[in-house]
Amino acid sequence: PHPPALLPGCPCPRPACPHVLQMALCARGLRRVLPEAGTLRARAVVPPRLSRVNGWSRPLHSFQLITWAVFLILAVTSFGVFIPLMPHIWRQAAYGVSFHGVVGGIFLFHFIVHVITISINPAEASVHQKNYSEPVPVFDRSKHAHVIQDQYCHLCEATVDAKAKHCSACNKCVSGFDHHCKWLNNCVGTKNYWYFFSSMASSLAGLICILVILLYLFVQFLVEPSQLRTDPHFAGVSSESTWLLFLPALPVRAEAPAILSVGAAVLLLVLIGLVLLGQLFFFHLFLSTSTRQGPHSTRATPPRGRGRATSRRERRKRCGWWERGSRRPPGGDVASAAGGH
Repeated sequence: PHPPALLPGCPCPRPACPHVLQMALCARGLRRVLPEAGTLRARAVVPPRLSRVNGWSRPLHSFQLITWAVFLILAVTSFGVFIPLMPHIWRQAAYGVSFHGVVGGIFLFHFIVHVITISINPAEASVHQKNYSEPVPVFDRSKHAHVIQDQYCHLCEATVDAKAKHCSACNKCVSGFDHHCKWLNNCVGTKNYWYFFSSMASSLAGLICILVILLYLFVQFLVEPSQLRTDPHFAGVSSESTWLLFLPALPVRAEAPAILSVGAAVLLLVLIGLVLLGQLFFFHLFLSTSTRQGPHSTRATPPRGRGRATSRRERRKRCGWWERGSRRPPGGDVASAAGGH
């Protein structure tokens, strides 16, 4: 038998000394502190992602769901609670068009242009017909300095326009890229910009209409509440604190504090929407009416690596080509010259 492994000062003469076992466990833990190099390399590799077609492609953004929820809340409360309480005079807009029709037309127009903006694929023409079921390759910065160089996208593997940009959220090149809208879950570019602008304008007009309705109802409720009870269904209601919702199709009784609470919550929601949408709308309105380059003037300066000479030698080569009056550019710039048209 092997002699017992004794430690200096250890009173245990046994081989299974707890002090020896503790040292063995500590040594084993120290040997496992640093993982293997192969494990680190495996974790650093990012799996390729698929390109998104439009705003309906998954994953859906939480802001997009909030947008639809707010639209439904405003539509239900406006046409089911607030507008039916208005007097007959307010229900008739100019030339006999009902107030329901005016606000309903704004809501319907906004819904249509909103769906169109989401459904359009704003990708570059050379990328539009690609197979979106195939993953996009992972960008390797050791081979290329930028995603787009000389109007060629190394991820989409296609020649793109000078104003195109590769969106990291949609993982594709977008024609005339303006921005990626999280509320639409889609990119805004040349193909859907004016639908996006119309969606903003219609939503702003709808919020203003709801604001006017709410202010009138609050003032009339404090001054003369009987003017809000002109609907024939109120004839069967004896209590003045009882109100009817969803007139005239589905009358539902509710107390005054409940209606006031709903009105205050919707008013707060409308004010927040006016602040957020107002500044965005006037910013885009300024860009569209500017004398620079219209709604996409913010992209007048080409980004890094796109259409620029990557070295001093290449710049001298391009300048020499123009000075010599050559009929065609050097071979390295053929794709860039063709991609600009």
